[in-house]
Amino acid sequence: MAINASNANKSSPLSTATLARSYALAVTASCSVALGLNALVPRLRRISPAARATLGRLVPFAAVASAGALNVFLMRGQEMRDGIDVYPAPGSGGDERESLGRSRAAARLAVGETALSRVFNSTPIMVVPPLVLARLQQQRWLESRPRLVLPTQLGLILVTSVFALPLALAVFPQRQQVDADSLEEVFHGKGRVEFNRGV
Repeated sequence: MAINASNANKSSPLSTATLARSYALAVTASCSVALGLNALVPRLRRISPAARATLGRLVPFAAVASAGALNVFLMRGQEMRDGIDVYPAPGSGGDERESLGRSRAAARLAVGETALSRVFNSTPIMVVPPLVLARLQQQRWLESRPRLVLPTQLGLILVTSVFALPLALAVFPQRQQVDADSLEEVFHGKGRVEFNRGV
């Protein structure tokens, strides 16, 4: 919640009530997804036990990813209703500090990409280590060395944090440029424009 609040586009301020409601709904959604999948996965009889075990390891990822994406939409819904400020892109000839107006299309793009980036952010740490660890356990390498399970798990998390997480964070630029003709009609013919997507 704190990340979404501090890194949102500030052209639509958030009230404390909106923050609290969004946080409560995101936590409820996350817990519902986790509890629902934990109940569903063991009942999947048509797949192999190994596939069920793998799906069980991915339940936390599904819960965190859904909560992160939902929280972005809930907290930044006002942006999609009111629009966000759009500026001339650098080098387009306009005053880059002077807003061309507010665009709901740009806001939908910004919020959608930010929600998707939340899924990308949680993917490296919550998908790669559990799957690699499951593979190592299938080969009985870790089973015969139980004291290496925790260091192996922490090492996998460290490697994915150092290398994969920065790539996931960089998927979408914070300052997003689009063709003005892809926004509302009032912006048509203004070339390239830029807006702050948020993080």
